[in-house]
Amino acid sequence: MEEPQGFFSTGDGCVGDTVTERCLVESKEPVSHVQLACGLWFCAFPLDGNELCVWSTKDPSYQPLILRGHRQPITAVTFGNTVSPLLICSASQDYVMLWSLDECRQKVLLGLTPRGLVLGTLLGKALYLRLSPDDRAAAVCAGNKIFMLDTESRSTLAVLEGHRGPVTAAEFCPWQTHIIISVSEDRSFKVWDHHAGSPLYSSAVLTASPLLSLLVDEKSKQLVAGCADGQLWVFSLVERHHYRCVTRVDLKKKRETFSRRVESRLCSLPVLFLEENRRPRAHGLEKGEDMEGSLPVLSLAPCDLSLLLSSECGCLPSESAPCLWVGSSAGLLVLNLANFELEGVLRYKDFRSLSIQVAGSCAMMSKAGEQKAICLLTSLFGGQIAVLEIRLAALVRSRQGLGAGRSLSVLPRGCVLSTSPLHFRIAEEHRTPPAPQRRSAVRSTVQDQPLVFHSKVRSSGYATAPHVTMFSPKTNTRNNGDSPSRRRSSHGCKEYPLESSPPTRLHKQRVLAHGPAAALCVQFSGDGRWLACGLANHLSLVFRADLTGTPAVFSGHDGAVSTVCWSHDGRWLLSTSLDGTPRVWSLRRAELVLCVGRDLFPKPIQSAQFYYLDAFILCSSGPELQLLKCHIDTSKDEIRRYKQKSRCRPVFRLPTAGPTEITSLSAVNDFYSYLVLTAGRDKTVEVFDLNAGRSAAVIAEAHSRPVHQICQNKSLMWSLISRTLGSRPEPKSRVGCSADGATQAPSANSCKRVSEQVCTWPVLSAGTCA
Repeated sequence: MEEPQGFFSTGDGCVGDTVTERCLVESKEPVSHVQLACGLWFCAFPLDGNELCVWSTKDPSYQPLILRGHRQPITAVTFGNTVSPLLICSASQDYVMLWSLDECRQKVLLGLTPRGLVLGTLLGKALYLRLSPDDRAAAVCAGNKIFMLDTESRSTLAVLEGHRGPVTAAEFCPWQTHIIISVSEDRSFKVWDHHAGSPLYSSAVLTASPLLSLLVDEKSKQLVAGCADGQLWVFSLVERHHYRCVTRVDLKKKRETFSRRVESRLCSLPVLFLEENRRPRAHGLEKGEDMEGSLPVLSLAPCDLSLLLSSECGCLPSESAPCLWVGSSAGLLVLNLANFELEGVLRYKDFRSLSIQVAGSCAMMSKAGEQKAICLLTSLFGGQIAVLEIRLAALVRSRQGLGAGRSLSVLPRGCVLSTSPLHFRIAEEHRTPPAPQRRSAVRSTVQDQPLVFHSKVRSSGYATAPHVTMFSPKTNTRNNGDSPSRRRSSHGCKEYPLESSPPTRLHKQRVLAHGPAAALCVQFSGDGRWLACGLANHLSLVFRADLTGTPAVFSGHDGAVSTVCWSHDGRWLLSTSLDGTPRVWSLRRAELVLCVGRDLFPKPIQSAQFYYLDAFILCSSGPELQLLKCHIDTSKDEIRRYKQKSRCRPVFRLPTAGPTEITSLSAVNDFYSYLVLTAGRDKTVEVFDLNAGRSAAVIAEAHSRPVHQICQNKSLMWSLISRTLGSRPEPKSRVGCSADGATQAPSANSCKRVSEQVCTWPVLSAGTCA
């Protein structure tokens, strides 16, 4: 047997040691737009047209295996799913052949010519091949038909017809082996029962460009279809979801956002970390360099980053979301299927030592538990074929800007500065009260008084003696039992273990309102006994944590309640509404104690909360963060009951870095902390230091869409969690709100510690990505 010419291995790492070109071969015939095969131990590709080359990725020193049998150029190659024996299937216009690699290698060692089994003949130009999970059936996509071939009897099982264009990809459903899904250049996908040979579902036309690739993810039960214009269409395969569209991902916009984010972090690196002639390039985004017009999705493959993300972020491997490889003509991308954000980007142009800069076809493979991935590339403008080895740790670390970020801590590291707006609280506590003035005994002049100057009005009945009632029943049990001291010790709430997964069993369901009144916000109290809900019908309700009993109703807003927040001592409830007025309610008396007027805020309030152990109230009004000093007085004047004694005045205003509107804010109220986290409508997350009175950090492009909620985990380990519009509809929240006005509560009462985790940023010193 002739040895292939042109093979050579390179062990030199490229820039950053992210990718290494392990093998390069030159084919006499062009190999663009050919389906390649990349497995756990081998990769296969056409060589010189009608020859099939199998190269070992586990031990590159092995001699490549050349299989001959086709007369026409090979157009599609795929591996089997069983380990022993390992099968490989190849197709051309004349034959569809099945090879056993173990038998072929044994015949080569004995000096014999290996032969393959012919499954079908003259089926046409095959664009895609796929073997069933048990390797008993082969799907051959030729023209606008799908031929189902039996690998044992070498007969045709069924011919699936229905597409109006060439079928570009087909995949078997892993949990339903009789189901096969196909995509075509007619811009639609179809679901077939290949045992019965009949279609089960046909989608509408999705886009204006052909669909080129397909992937069925077993973990998330989603269908991902890649388009020629750089779009990813994600559909749900869960039963009763009826193949509904989950989201549509624009890879070009995702990569631009990813590149700007990495570029901003690289620019903040110290100069001493940069070597000469190796200036960090944000994935090719230099001045004067334009990005590609589109990113055609040539292939899709699963990517296992569970161990890598758990070691980088400190989370459990079972909690990591599934990822997938996206192969394009310009580079490789790693997409997270939980939040549809990019975990890593590799551009071929960034590595000048690579032989292939524009790919015509590609295949990827990453083994579970391995730190390396294999990528097989073919050139778009020639016959070059390259095998790349990618180090996943270096690729994912580029998402965090080489790991050289500045840490922030919510724990105070020093005293309050005299110039800080928080010093207002310290100065007020140390202020000595003035000495009481003695009334002069000589002074007998009667001052001007109102017409009714008595302390008690006779006509109201205050002058009469009160009725003495003996042996009266104790009816005010709620007020006596709800004191802050007893509230922390008498309840029997158990701590929910942080290492456990979120509860999934429904414990109790409570209807909040009879009518179209959605629950817009919910929050547990600090001791976990009470649950506050803000409704769209201008009301706020306070339930017990187990959703039993009659809730307390707080009415007074003229708009939908958008935010509810508890005070640290559990006595007050703060609510904001679309009417632009924040209100403070007394939980014990179920009445309003403070209403801040609209004249203090230039724009409507989006978010508010208690801050600095209830000493202040934080509000966001447009592009400003406002600090309010409030004094709550619950005493009443019997004559002027309408007059509010509680007062509030602004102390400090701090604008954001840009003219964007603050959509949400979060700050620690359980102890004295200086940091305030805000989320903006321009997709940024900004950190303010109120001790210094300035902005401390800005995370640009934190999400691909405007951020509408941000919160901090109130457990022992602190992390920053932000949520964006259009996120994956599988929340991990302990309390769920539905648009029909119902609130569901799990069996655990202290579930307030875990919030919806979509996208995490390790900006705090002890923070971990969840």
